[in-house]
Amino acid sequence: MTDTTRQSVLFPSLFPKPLHMSFDDAAGSSDGGAILLKAVDQALGLTPALAAAFRDNRQSAKVRHSTAELLGQRIYGLALGYPDANDAGRMGADPMMRMLIDRDGMTGADLASQPTLSRFENSASSTDMYRMGTAIAEKVIAFHGKRLRRRNVKKITIDLDPTDTPNHGEQQELSFFNGHYGHYCYLPMLGFVSFNDEPDQYLFAAVLHPGVASAKDGARGVLGRILKILRRSFRKARILVRLDGGFAGPEIFDFLDAQKVDYVVGMPGNKVLDKRAEDLMGIVRSLCERTGRGEALFGETWYAAGSWNGKERRVIYKAEIVRYPGRAARDNQRFVVTNLRHAPERVYDIYRMRGESENRIKEMQHGMRLDLTSCVSFKANQMRVLMTAAAYVLMQTLRSRLSHTSLARKQVDSLRLMLLKIGAKVTTSVRRIVIRMAENHPWRHQWHQAARAWGAS
Repeated sequence: MTDTTRQSVLFPSLFPKPLHMSFDDAAGSSDGGAILLKAVDQALGLTPALAAAFRDNRQSAKVRHSTAELLGQRIYGLALGYPDANDAGRMGADPMMRMLIDRDGMTGADLASQPTLSRFENSASSTDMYRMGTAIAEKVIAFHGKRLRRRNVKKITIDLDPTDTPNHGEQQELSFFNGHYGHYCYLPMLGFVSFNDEPDQYLFAAVLHPGVASAKDGARGVLGRILKILRRSFRKARILVRLDGGFAGPEIFDFLDAQKVDYVVGMPGNKVLDKRAEDLMGIVRSLCERTGRGEALFGETWYAAGSWNGKERRVIYKAEIVRYPGRAARDNQRFVVTNLRHAPERVYDIYRMRGESENRIKEMQHGMRLDLTSCVSFKANQMRVLMTAAAYVLMQTLRSRLSHTSLARKQVDSLRLMLLKIGAKVTTSVRRIVIRMAENHPWRHQWHQAARAWGAS
Protein backbone atom coordinates (compact mmCIF):
# COMPACT_ATOMS: atom_id res chain seq x y z
CA MET A 1 0.00 0.00 0.00
CA THR A 2 2.92 2.34 0.47
CA ASP A 3 4.08 2.36 -3.19
CA THR A 4 0.92 3.85 -4.71
CA THR A 5 1.53 7.01 -6.70
CA ARG A 6 -0.57 9.69 -8.29
CA GLN A 7 -0.06 7.92 -11.65
CA SER A 8 -1.64 4.65 -10.48
CA VAL A 9 -5.01 3.41 -9.31
CA LEU A 10 -5.54 0.69 -6.73
CA PHE A 11 -8.00 -2.20 -6.84
CA PRO A 12 -7.43 -3.79 -3.41
CA SER A 13 -10.07 -6.56 -3.56
CA LEU A 14 -10.24 -7.88 -7.13
CA PHE A 15 -7.35 -10.33 -6.77
CA PRO A 16 -5.49 -12.04 -3.92
CA LYS A 17 -2.79 -9.38 -4.18
CA PRO A 18 -3.32 -5.61 -4.42
CA LEU A 19 -3.47 -4.45 -8.07
CA HIS A 20 -1.84 -1.24 -9.24
CA MET A 21 -2.45 0.18 -12.73
CA SER A 22 -0.61 3.21 -14.05
CA PHE A 23 -0.12 5.27 -17.20
CA ASP A 24 3.62 5.85 -16.92
CA ASP A 25 5.25 3.95 -19.82
CA ALA A 26 6.54 6.69 -22.13
CA ALA A 27 7.63 4.05 -24.67
CA GLY A 28 4.17 2.52 -24.92
CA SER A 29 1.58 3.10 -27.66
CA SER A 30 -1.92 1.80 -28.32
CA ASP A 31 -1.30 1.99 -32.10
CA GLY A 32 1.61 -0.40 -32.56
CA GLY A 33 0.33 -1.74 -35.88
CA ALA A 34 0.10 1.71 -37.44
CA ILE A 35 3.42 1.25 -39.20
CA LEU A 36 1.30 -0.38 -41.92
CA LEU A 37 -0.17 3.06 -42.71
CA LYS A 38 3.34 4.39 -43.25
CA ALA A 39 4.08 1.56 -45.67
CA VAL A 40 0.86 2.19 -47.60
CA ASP A 41 1.45 5.93 -47.77
CA GLN A 42 5.00 5.42 -49.02
CA ALA A 43 3.76 3.18 -51.85
CA LEU A 44 0.89 5.52 -52.70
CA GLY A 45 2.77 8.81 -52.27
CA LEU A 46 -0.43 10.45 -51.03
CA THR A 47 0.62 12.64 -48.10
CA PRO A 48 3.65 14.14 -49.93
CA ALA A 49 1.43 14.89 -52.94
CA LEU A 50 -1.14 16.65 -50.73
CA ALA A 51 1.59 18.65 -49.01
CA ALA A 52 3.00 19.72 -52.39
CA ALA A 53 -0.47 20.90 -53.42
CA PHE A 54 -0.81 23.13 -50.33
CA ARG A 55 0.70 26.62 -50.41
CA ASP A 56 2.19 27.41 -47.00
CA ASN A 57 2.09 31.18 -46.39
CA ARG A 58 3.54 31.07 -42.87
CA GLN A 59 6.79 32.84 -41.99
CA SER A 60 9.39 30.10 -42.38
CA ALA A 61 11.43 31.26 -39.38
CA LYS A 62 8.43 30.66 -37.10
CA VAL A 63 7.40 27.27 -38.49
CA ARG A 64 7.80 24.34 -36.08
CA HIS A 65 5.59 21.85 -37.92
CA SER A 66 5.79 21.57 -41.71
CA THR A 67 2.72 21.21 -43.91
CA ALA A 68 3.60 17.57 -44.55
CA GLU A 69 3.83 16.91 -40.80
CA LEU A 70 0.50 18.61 -40.07
CA LEU A 71 -1.23 16.72 -42.86
CA GLY A 72 0.36 13.45 -41.78
CA GLN A 73 -0.66 13.97 -38.17
CA ARG A 74 -4.28 14.62 -39.12
CA ILE A 75 -4.59 11.97 -41.85
CA TYR A 76 -2.91 9.20 -39.85
CA GLY A 77 -4.93 10.25 -36.81
CA LEU A 78 -8.18 9.97 -38.76
CA ALA A 79 -7.21 6.52 -40.02
CA LEU A 80 -6.41 5.45 -36.44
CA GLY A 81 -9.75 6.63 -35.07
CA TYR A 82 -8.82 10.10 -33.79
CA PRO A 83 -11.18 12.21 -35.93
CA ASP A 84 -11.02 15.57 -34.18
CA ALA A 85 -8.16 18.03 -33.82
CA ASN A 86 -8.57 17.68 -30.05
CA ASP A 87 -7.88 13.95 -30.40
CA ALA A 88 -4.81 14.49 -32.58
CA GLY A 89 -3.45 17.05 -30.13
CA ARG A 90 -3.63 14.51 -27.31
CA MET A 91 -1.45 12.13 -29.31
CA GLY A 92 1.45 14.56 -29.66
CA ALA A 93 3.85 12.56 -27.47
CA ASP A 94 2.84 9.10 -28.66
CA PRO A 95 5.96 7.32 -29.97
CA MET A 96 4.16 5.67 -32.89
CA MET A 97 2.59 8.95 -34.02
CA ARG A 98 6.02 10.59 -33.88
CA MET A 99 7.48 7.80 -36.01
CA LEU A 100 4.71 8.04 -38.59
CA ILE A 101 5.73 11.60 -39.39
CA ASP A 102 9.46 10.85 -39.39
CA ARG A 103 10.41 11.91 -35.87
CA ASP A 104 12.28 9.77 -33.39
CA GLY A 105 9.72 7.81 -31.41
CA MET A 106 11.39 8.44 -28.06
CA THR A 107 13.41 11.63 -28.35
CA GLY A 108 11.64 13.49 -31.15
CA ALA A 109 9.76 16.72 -30.52
CA ASP A 110 6.06 16.48 -29.71
CA LEU A 111 3.60 16.83 -32.58
CA ALA A 112 1.34 19.83 -33.17
CA SER A 113 -1.19 20.95 -30.59
CA GLN A 114 -4.93 21.32 -31.17
CA PRO A 115 -4.74 25.13 -31.75
CA THR A 116 -2.00 24.64 -34.36
CA LEU A 117 -4.03 21.97 -36.14
CA SER A 118 -7.17 24.11 -36.06
CA ARG A 119 -5.31 27.09 -37.52
CA PHE A 120 -3.98 24.81 -40.23
CA GLU A 121 -7.48 23.57 -41.13
CA ASN A 122 -8.72 27.15 -41.40
CA SER A 123 -5.76 28.35 -43.49
CA ALA A 124 -6.52 26.30 -46.62
CA SER A 125 -7.64 28.29 -49.67
CA SER A 126 -10.05 27.11 -52.37
CA THR A 127 -7.09 26.75 -54.73
CA ASP A 128 -5.19 24.64 -52.19
CA MET A 129 -8.14 22.31 -51.81
CA TYR A 130 -8.77 22.05 -55.54
CA ARG A 131 -5.15 20.97 -56.03
CA MET A 132 -5.40 18.56 -53.12
CA GLY A 133 -8.56 17.01 -54.55
CA THR A 134 -6.81 16.57 -57.89
CA ALA A 135 -3.82 14.99 -56.13
CA ILE A 136 -6.07 12.42 -54.41
CA ALA A 137 -7.67 11.44 -57.73
CA GLU A 138 -4.33 11.21 -59.54
CA LYS A 139 -2.70 9.09 -56.83
CA VAL A 140 -5.65 6.69 -56.62
CA ILE A 141 -5.76 6.21 -60.40
CA ALA A 142 -1.97 5.86 -60.69
CA PHE A 143 -1.86 3.22 -57.95
CA HIS A 144 -4.61 1.08 -59.45
CA GLY A 145 -3.24 1.55 -62.95
CA LYS A 146 0.02 0.03 -61.77
CA ARG A 147 -1.79 -2.67 -59.78
CA LEU A 148 -3.88 -3.75 -62.77
CA ARG A 149 -1.20 -3.21 -65.43
CA ARG A 150 -3.17 -0.60 -67.34
CA ARG A 151 -3.57 -2.66 -70.53
CA ASN A 152 -5.68 -5.22 -68.63
CA VAL A 153 -8.36 -2.66 -67.79
CA LYS A 154 -11.23 -2.91 -70.29
CA LYS A 155 -14.03 -1.23 -68.35
CA ILE A 156 -14.12 1.54 -65.74
CA THR A 157 -17.22 2.59 -63.80
CA ILE A 158 -17.64 5.98 -62.15
CA ASP A 159 -20.23 6.52 -59.41
CA LEU A 160 -21.11 9.88 -57.87
CA ASP A 161 -23.29 9.96 -54.79
CA PRO A 162 -24.33 12.71 -52.37
CA THR A 163 -24.77 12.17 -48.65
CA ASP A 164 -25.44 14.38 -45.63
CA THR A 165 -23.35 15.40 -42.64
CA PRO A 166 -25.55 16.82 -39.84
CA ASN A 167 -24.38 20.20 -38.59
CA HIS A 168 -23.87 21.32 -35.02
CA GLY A 169 -25.75 24.61 -34.87
CA GLU A 170 -27.24 27.07 -37.30
CA GLN A 171 -24.24 29.41 -37.10
CA GLN A 172 -22.04 27.27 -39.33
CA GLU A 173 -21.30 28.91 -42.66
CA LEU A 174 -23.57 27.70 -45.51
CA SER A 175 -25.46 25.43 -43.15
CA PHE A 176 -29.09 25.14 -44.24
CA PHE A 177 -32.11 23.09 -43.29
CA ASN A 178 -32.64 20.25 -45.75
CA GLY A 179 -36.22 19.01 -45.89
CA HIS A 180 -35.26 15.61 -47.31
CA TYR A 181 -32.90 14.80 -44.44
CA GLY A 182 -34.87 16.72 -41.83
CA HIS A 183 -32.00 18.71 -40.27
CA TYR A 184 -29.35 21.37 -40.84
CA CYS A 185 -26.52 19.80 -42.77
CA TYR A 186 -23.84 19.88 -45.43
CA LEU A 187 -24.02 17.64 -48.49
CA PRO A 188 -20.70 16.04 -49.44
CA MET A 189 -20.58 14.58 -52.95
CA LEU A 190 -18.38 11.51 -53.12
CA GLY A 191 -16.92 9.93 -56.24
CA PHE A 192 -15.91 6.28 -56.60
CA VAL A 193 -14.24 4.36 -59.42
CA SER A 194 -14.18 0.61 -60.07
CA PHE A 195 -12.29 -1.45 -62.63
CA ASN A 196 -13.49 -4.30 -64.85
CA ASP A 197 -15.78 -6.51 -62.77
CA GLU A 198 -14.05 -6.00 -59.42
CA PRO A 199 -16.50 -5.52 -56.53
CA ASP A 200 -14.44 -2.79 -54.85
CA GLN A 201 -15.17 0.87 -55.50
CA TYR A 202 -12.32 3.27 -54.72
CA LEU A 203 -12.85 6.81 -53.51
CA PHE A 204 -11.37 9.49 -55.76
CA ALA A 205 -13.29 12.67 -54.85
CA ALA A 206 -14.97 14.31 -51.85
CA VAL A 207 -16.53 17.73 -52.43
CA LEU A 208 -18.51 19.52 -49.73
CA HIS A 209 -21.73 21.31 -50.75
CA PRO A 210 -24.07 23.60 -48.79
CA GLY A 211 -27.11 22.00 -47.17
CA VAL A 212 -29.55 22.87 -49.96
CA ALA A 213 -27.30 22.24 -52.97
CA SER A 214 -28.53 20.16 -55.89
CA ALA A 215 -26.72 16.90 -56.63
CA LYS A 216 -25.97 18.31 -60.08
CA ASP A 217 -23.96 21.24 -58.65
CA GLY A 218 -20.33 20.72 -59.51
CA ALA A 219 -20.92 17.27 -60.99
CA ARG A 220 -19.63 18.19 -64.44
CA GLY A 221 -16.43 19.58 -62.94
CA VAL A 222 -15.76 16.43 -60.91
CA LEU A 223 -16.58 14.17 -63.85
CA GLY A 224 -14.51 16.23 -66.28
CA ARG A 225 -11.48 16.07 -63.99
CA ILE A 226 -11.63 12.31 -63.42
CA LEU A 227 -12.37 11.54 -67.08
CA LYS A 228 -9.25 13.44 -68.13
CA ILE A 229 -7.12 11.49 -65.62
CA LEU A 230 -8.66 8.13 -66.58
CA ARG A 231 -8.23 8.65 -70.29
CA ARG A 232 -4.62 9.61 -69.80
CA SER A 233 -3.99 6.37 -67.88
CA PHE A 234 -6.34 3.91 -69.60
CA ARG A 235 -6.55 4.89 -73.25
CA LYS A 236 -8.55 1.88 -74.46
CA ALA A 237 -10.95 1.33 -71.56
CA ARG A 238 -14.70 1.93 -71.93
CA ILE A 239 -16.03 4.27 -69.28
CA LEU A 240 -19.49 3.98 -67.69
CA VAL A 241 -20.96 6.78 -65.55
CA ARG A 242 -23.65 5.73 -63.07
CA LEU A 243 -25.75 8.38 -61.28
CA ASP A 244 -28.93 8.45 -59.23
CA GLY A 245 -32.03 10.51 -59.98
CA GLY A 246 -30.75 13.64 -58.26
CA PHE A 247 -28.30 14.18 -61.13
CA ALA A 248 -30.87 13.84 -63.95
CA GLY A 249 -31.12 16.95 -66.10
CA PRO A 250 -30.32 18.18 -69.61
CA GLU A 251 -26.98 19.71 -68.60
CA ILE A 252 -25.75 16.34 -67.27
CA PHE A 253 -27.08 14.35 -70.22
CA ASP A 254 -25.60 16.77 -72.74
CA PHE A 255 -22.26 16.64 -70.92
CA LEU A 256 -22.20 12.83 -70.92
CA ASP A 257 -23.13 12.70 -74.60
CA ALA A 258 -20.36 15.18 -75.44
CA GLN A 259 -17.84 13.14 -73.44
CA LYS A 260 -18.79 9.99 -75.40
CA VAL A 261 -19.12 7.79 -72.32
CA ASP A 262 -21.68 5.12 -71.50
CA TYR A 263 -24.17 6.13 -68.82
CA VAL A 264 -27.11 4.97 -66.73
CA VAL A 265 -28.81 7.77 -64.83
CA GLY A 266 -31.85 7.39 -62.57
CA MET A 267 -34.78 9.67 -63.36
CA PRO A 268 -37.88 10.63 -61.33
CA GLY A 269 -41.19 9.56 -62.81
CA ASN A 270 -43.70 11.97 -64.33
CA LYS A 271 -47.15 11.78 -65.93
CA VAL A 272 -45.81 10.93 -69.38
CA LEU A 273 -43.49 8.16 -68.22
CA ASP A 274 -46.01 6.78 -65.74
CA LYS A 275 -48.56 6.48 -68.55
CA ARG A 276 -46.11 4.67 -70.83
CA ALA A 277 -45.36 2.16 -68.07
CA GLU A 278 -49.01 1.64 -67.12
CA ASP A 279 -49.69 -1.31 -69.46
CA LEU A 280 -46.73 -3.22 -68.04
CA MET A 281 -47.80 -2.28 -64.51
CA GLY A 282 -51.21 -3.86 -65.25
CA ILE A 283 -49.54 -7.10 -66.30
CA VAL A 284 -47.41 -7.11 -63.15
CA ARG A 285 -50.47 -6.53 -60.95
CA SER A 286 -52.21 -9.54 -62.48
CA LEU A 287 -49.09 -11.64 -62.11
CA CYS A 288 -48.72 -10.58 -58.49
CA GLU A 289 -52.35 -11.58 -57.73
CA ARG A 290 -51.73 -15.04 -59.18
CA THR A 291 -48.44 -15.73 -57.41
CA GLY A 292 -49.12 -13.91 -54.13
CA ARG A 293 -45.64 -12.40 -54.12
CA GLY A 294 -43.88 -9.32 -55.44
CA GLU A 295 -43.16 -9.27 -59.17
CA ALA A 296 -41.27 -7.05 -61.62
CA LEU A 297 -41.07 -6.68 -65.40
CA PHE A 298 -38.93 -4.35 -67.51
CA GLY A 299 -39.69 -2.24 -70.54
CA GLU A 300 -38.32 0.69 -72.52
CA THR A 301 -39.36 3.80 -74.40
CA TRP A 302 -37.83 6.78 -76.18
CA TYR A 303 -38.55 10.02 -74.40
CA ALA A 304 -37.64 13.71 -74.54
CA ALA A 305 -38.50 16.06 -71.69
CA GLY A 306 -39.41 19.63 -72.60
CA SER A 307 -35.99 20.86 -71.40
CA TRP A 308 -34.09 18.40 -73.61
CA ASN A 309 -34.45 20.52 -76.75
CA GLY A 310 -36.26 17.74 -78.59
CA LYS A 311 -33.48 15.17 -78.15
CA GLU A 312 -34.97 11.77 -77.39
CA ARG A 313 -33.12 9.35 -75.14
CA ARG A 314 -33.68 5.74 -74.26
CA VAL A 315 -35.54 5.26 -70.95
CA ILE A 316 -35.69 1.88 -69.23
CA TYR A 317 -38.53 1.37 -66.78
CA LYS A 318 -39.11 -1.19 -64.10
CA ALA A 319 -42.74 -2.05 -63.43
CA GLU A 320 -42.77 -3.62 -59.99
CA ILE A 321 -45.19 -4.53 -57.25
CA VAL A 322 -43.53 -4.83 -53.84
CA ARG A 323 -45.23 -7.17 -51.40
CA TYR A 324 -44.11 -7.87 -47.84
CA PRO A 325 -45.83 -10.21 -45.34
CA GLY A 326 -48.41 -8.33 -43.31
CA ARG A 327 -48.28 -5.24 -45.54
CA ALA A 328 -50.38 -4.03 -48.43
CA ALA A 329 -48.84 -4.41 -51.88
CA ARG A 330 -47.48 -1.17 -53.37
CA ASP A 331 -46.34 0.06 -56.76
CA ASN A 332 -42.62 0.64 -57.24
CA GLN A 333 -41.97 2.13 -60.67
CA ARG A 334 -38.41 3.16 -61.53
CA PHE A 335 -36.93 4.91 -64.58
CA VAL A 336 -33.36 4.98 -65.91
CA VAL A 337 -32.01 7.08 -68.79
CA THR A 338 -29.25 5.33 -70.72
CA ASN A 339 -27.33 5.10 -73.97
CA LEU A 340 -26.49 1.43 -73.40
CA ARG A 341 -27.87 -1.08 -75.87
CA HIS A 342 -28.38 -4.00 -73.50
CA ALA A 343 -31.78 -5.53 -72.80
CA PRO A 344 -33.87 -3.48 -70.33
CA GLU A 345 -33.44 -5.87 -67.40
CA ARG A 346 -29.67 -6.00 -67.92
CA VAL A 347 -29.47 -2.20 -68.01
CA TYR A 348 -31.40 -1.97 -64.77
CA ASP A 349 -29.13 -4.57 -63.14
CA ILE A 350 -26.12 -2.42 -64.10
CA TYR A 351 -27.81 0.62 -62.55
CA ARG A 352 -28.78 -1.26 -59.41
CA MET A 353 -25.14 -2.21 -58.72
CA ARG A 354 -24.44 1.43 -57.91
CA GLY A 355 -25.84 0.57 -54.48
CA GLU A 356 -22.34 -0.63 -53.53
CA SER A 357 -21.20 3.00 -53.38
CA GLU A 358 -23.81 3.57 -50.67
CA ASN A 359 -22.04 0.92 -48.60
CA ARG A 360 -18.75 2.78 -49.03
CA ILE A 361 -20.43 6.00 -47.91
CA LYS A 362 -21.76 4.31 -44.79
CA GLU A 363 -18.27 3.00 -44.12
CA MET A 364 -16.91 6.55 -44.34
CA GLN A 365 -19.68 7.93 -42.16
CA HIS A 366 -19.33 5.36 -39.39
CA GLY A 367 -15.73 4.20 -39.73
CA MET A 368 -14.01 7.48 -40.61
CA ARG A 369 -16.42 10.05 -39.07
CA LEU A 370 -17.03 11.89 -42.32
CA ASP A 371 -19.90 13.57 -40.47
CA LEU A 372 -17.55 15.51 -38.14
CA THR A 373 -17.88 18.78 -40.06
CA SER A 374 -18.18 20.95 -36.97
CA CYS A 375 -16.05 23.98 -37.92
CA VAL A 376 -17.70 27.38 -38.30
CA SER A 377 -15.97 28.05 -41.62
CA PHE A 378 -17.23 26.18 -44.70
CA LYS A 379 -13.69 26.02 -46.14
CA ALA A 380 -12.34 24.49 -42.94
CA ASN A 381 -15.03 21.82 -43.15
CA GLN A 382 -14.10 21.11 -46.76
CA MET A 383 -10.52 20.71 -45.59
CA ARG A 384 -11.69 18.21 -42.98
CA VAL A 385 -13.62 16.28 -45.63
CA LEU A 386 -10.51 16.14 -47.84
CA MET A 387 -8.32 14.87 -45.01
CA THR A 388 -10.96 12.28 -44.11
CA ALA A 389 -11.03 11.24 -47.76
CA ALA A 390 -7.24 10.88 -47.74
CA ALA A 391 -7.37 8.72 -44.60
CA TYR A 392 -10.06 6.54 -46.19
CA VAL A 393 -7.95 6.18 -49.34
CA LEU A 394 -5.08 4.89 -47.15
CA MET A 395 -7.38 2.33 -45.56
CA GLN A 396 -8.86 1.24 -48.88
CA THR A 397 -5.39 0.94 -50.37
CA LEU A 398 -4.24 -1.12 -47.38
CA ARG A 399 -7.16 -3.48 -48.00
CA SER A 400 -6.50 -3.69 -51.76
CA ARG A 401 -3.52 -6.05 -51.29
CA LEU A 402 -5.41 -8.34 -48.93
CA SER A 403 -7.85 -9.77 -51.48
CA HIS A 404 -6.69 -13.35 -50.88
CA THR A 405 -6.93 -13.17 -47.09
CA SER A 406 -9.72 -13.17 -44.53
CA LEU A 407 -9.38 -9.37 -44.38
CA ALA A 408 -10.47 -8.82 -48.01
CA ARG A 409 -13.97 -7.54 -47.20
CA LYS A 410 -13.43 -6.20 -43.69
CA GLN A 411 -14.83 -2.78 -42.90
CA VAL A 412 -12.54 0.09 -41.96
CA ASP A 413 -13.31 -0.11 -38.25
CA SER A 414 -12.56 -3.86 -38.23
CA LEU A 415 -9.26 -3.33 -40.07
CA ARG A 416 -8.34 -0.65 -37.56
CA LEU A 417 -9.06 -2.93 -34.60
CA MET A 418 -7.33 -5.98 -36.07
CA LEU A 419 -4.27 -4.40 -37.69
CA LEU A 420 -3.59 -0.98 -36.17
CA LYS A 421 -4.88 -0.75 -32.59
CA ILE A 422 -2.30 -3.02 -31.02
CA GLY A 423 -0.59 -2.24 -27.74
CA ALA A 424 3.15 -1.88 -28.28
CA LYS A 425 6.39 -0.71 -26.71
CA VAL A 426 8.92 1.21 -28.80
CA THR A 427 12.64 0.94 -28.15
CA THR A 428 15.38 2.57 -30.19
CA SER A 429 19.13 2.20 -30.36
CA VAL A 430 21.88 3.45 -32.63
CA ARG A 431 21.40 0.49 -34.98
CA ARG A 432 17.67 -0.25 -35.01
CA ILE A 433 14.10 0.44 -33.91
CA VAL A 434 12.15 -2.35 -32.22
CA ILE A 435 8.36 -2.32 -31.78
CA ARG A 436 7.26 -5.00 -29.33
CA MET A 437 3.59 -5.92 -29.67
CA ALA A 438 1.48 -8.27 -27.58
CA GLU A 439 2.44 -11.89 -28.26
CA ASN A 440 -1.18 -12.95 -27.78
CA HIS A 441 -2.73 -10.38 -30.12
CA PRO A 442 -5.71 -12.33 -31.56
CA TRP A 443 -5.05 -11.22 -35.16
CA ARG A 444 -1.29 -11.69 -35.10
CA HIS A 445 -1.37 -13.94 -38.20
CA GLN A 446 -3.46 -11.44 -40.18
CA TRP A 447 -1.10 -8.63 -39.24
CA HIS A 448 1.85 -10.59 -40.62
CA GLN A 449 -0.11 -11.21 -43.84
CA ALA A 450 -0.74 -7.49 -44.22
CA ALA A 451 2.86 -6.59 -43.38
CA ARG A 452 4.24 -8.99 -45.99
CA ALA A 453 1.75 -7.66 -48.57
CA TRP A 454 3.19 -4.19 -48.01
CA GLY A 455 6.88 -5.01 -48.24
CA ALA A 456 7.91 -6.59 -44.94
CA SER A 457 10.30 -9.53 -45.18
